[in-house]
Amino acid sequence: MDAATKKTVLRMIPYGIYVMTAKGTDGQLAAATVNFVTQTSFSPPLVVVGVKEDSGCHLAARESGQFALNMLGKGQQGAAFAFFKPAEVEDGKLSGEPFRPGENGAPIIDSAIAAVECKVAEIVALGDHHVVIGEVTQVHLHKHPEGRPDAAILEMKDLGDNVFYGG
Repeated sequence: MDAATKKTVLRMIPYGIYVMTAKGTDGQLAAATVNFVTQTSFSPPLVVVGVKEDSGCHLAARESGQFALNMLGKGQQGAAFAFFKPAEVEDGKLSGEPFRPGENGAPIIDSAIAAVECKVAEIVALGDHHVVIGEVTQVHLHKHPEGRPDAAILEMKDLGDNVFYGG
């Protein structure tokens, strides 16, 4: 398989941009910008997130059995880039973003347009990103979208012509 062609073809899959957050069993907060995300079941409501296996967010979600998925909206490129590196808590903010703890303890980012809190149902440990399957236990809608809900989500293509992940 040609590596360049593989990369181009796999980058044709459209991705939204989200911030996964979790509170570790040690009380440390973790967060990461993620884009390998989809809903996989209506009943029970399940979402899956591809999370880099060696990330702090993966460790915190695995240990605590809980996480939140914060949906970023159009124009929130700054928040997406803020969570490309390990999260820092300073002055009551998580990587510069105001937040509050969700019912499951995971940070809910105030500026995100919406969020779901999840209980880890299973982790499929294959490849460099493990698939975390989460059962949705709570939802938060901070800003009602105008028009189609899926059109409100920040997308990978909104981060610039030279920003890619995948392939």
